[in-house]
Amino acid sequence: MTGATMSEQIWVVDDDRGVRLVLTEALRDAGLAVREFGDADGVRQALPLERPALLLIDVRMPGESGLSLLTELQAQAIGPVIVMSAYTDVATTAAAYRAGAVDYLAKPFDLDHAVAVVQRALAAVAAPTVAAAGAAPSHALLGESAAMREVFRLIGRVAASDLNVLVTGETGTGKELVARALHEESARRERPFVALNTAAIPSELLESELFGHEAGAFTGATRRVAGRFEQAEGGTLFLDEIGDMPLALQTRLLRVLAGGEFYRVGGRELIRGNVRIVAATHQDLAARVATGQFRADLMHRLDVVRIELPSLRHRRSDIPLLAEYFLAAAAKELRLPPKRYSRAALKLVAQRDYPGNVRELENLCRRLAVIAPGNEILPADLGDKPAAVASGEWTDALREWALAALAAGEADIHGRARDALDQTLLQAALQVSDGHRQHAAQALGVGRNTLTRKLGTSRTRQP
Repeated sequence: MTGATMSEQIWVVDDDRGVRLVLTEALRDAGLAVREFGDADGVRQALPLERPALLLIDVRMPGESGLSLLTELQAQAIGPVIVMSAYTDVATTAAAYRAGAVDYLAKPFDLDHAVAVVQRALAAVAAPTVAAAGAAPSHALLGESAAMREVFRLIGRVAASDLNVLVTGETGTGKELVARALHEESARRERPFVALNTAAIPSELLESELFGHEAGAFTGATRRVAGRFEQAEGGTLFLDEIGDMPLALQTRLLRVLAGGEFYRVGGRELIRGNVRIVAATHQDLAARVATGQFRADLMHRLDVVRIELPSLRHRRSDIPLLAEYFLAAAAKELRLPPKRYSRAALKLVAQRDYPGNVRELENLCRRLAVIAPGNEILPADLGDKPAAVASGEWTDALREWALAALAAGEADIHGRARDALDQTLLQAALQVSDGHRQHAAQALGVGRNTLTRKLGTSRTRQP
């Protein structure tokens, strides 16, 4: 870097010329000087002579990844760097932040938002960045929707910190997966991850579960037992369904969070702990505070950073990806032959409602892995074919039938399909028109004589 001069330019590094064009134009409209690069080599050639004020780097580029270039720039104290990617997931975002990125833009991004991110990074250019080594593990958290990309961005942003996190969302959305991702992407990853569902433990036992107990502390306590805080020492303690915790225990938990010290039940030895807390709830904690069921000061201690998981109905575009993943995972876990969805079946799976969210979808996929008779899952295997096909793409179901009939060498396929189509349409029209043939014919756009001829001797009410 000897001889390089500091530039006020923003460098945009992306192999996609279209992205470079619209982004640089937006930045220039905001009064910023911009220089474009199509790959990492172009950046290296320019660095000996000039040093940018900030870089925006695409993660995936031909020849060399943006993360590799980011690591190299950080080693030379060049930055700040904002990374961009259309392939947003927990591992990638966390790796970017560990390598020193100050922010993450998920493609496609709003240009006004991108400009605001750049301006914020420039304003905080003197702020230090934290880099941590280590390979990024894979996670069961999946999704390509905008809502999940924001979840991944937040996980990557806060994982390296020791801030307490509150994960909210409906039952079955995957709150524990978020807690595990936060742990595995943090500097505590080599230490324990301990989970406790506070709603599943009787209130009279919960204190002992959390803080442990000494021998003789209560009837049946024959020996000293370490609680979850001690078990998680140096690591992460995940407290699920924190909204159901009894008020008396909330008070004691607050003291631990405030001072980092606690006593075992029946003990006199003061124990100092070093544990990061990730809490989760499906309830509205603010509402419980208002009704006196939850301490406001404890909520503020836990809710330092909030990550809200969307319900599956708010990320429907992710259902096919999740369904295929769960089906493959179930086959591997249960040692079954691998199966795949037909196009029609996958569309029907995506159109279903899942009040149990991701957990319900996973259970459906596990069931299909076991009970579906063939290697390809068909609409009939879902058990709700009539209702699903009525609201789905009927042509896909027709294609599935035609492929099967052709493969079996059946005769007169076109004639049979045409007759079945006519009968289905006519019967549906008669049902809607309460058996009135004239109204049914008008609704279908055919003459009454045509309808009568096709129905033959079908028994319907005469007008």
